[in-house]
Amino acid sequence: VQLQASGGGLVQTGGSLRLSCVASGSRFKINTAGWYRQAPGKQRELVAEITSGGSTNYGSSVKGRFTISRVDAKNTVYLQMNAMKPEDTAVYSCSADWISWASEAPVVARTWGQGTLVTVSS
Repeated sequence: VQLQASGGGLVQTGGSLRLSCVASGSRFKINTAGWYRQAPGKQRELVAEITSGGSTNYGSSVKGRFTISRVDAKNTVYLQMNAMKPEDTAVYSCSADWISWASEAPVVARTWGQGTLVTVSS
């Protein structure tokens, strides 16, 4: 399973962006998917995650501003970012815990997508 993230860019303070993460592969199902970010000189942190049942969890700094969602029919996870702040500037990466039946035995693993840069200007 591979992940392709997109949607990053430059936005002004208070603006919005939507990130997308599309999964591709053979005979798989995404369980929990999430978005993480890493700013220069800082550790990677959880932004938001969503389970296969739709339960969500958010980092404290983005609660009330960001929304994670998924469309399983499209194998896609979204991150809607509103009321953005300069401190949201970071490289955002998606991850997914998945199970695949493409081989003789089921495979359970986690995949990371490439990062997409989000810059919020003040």
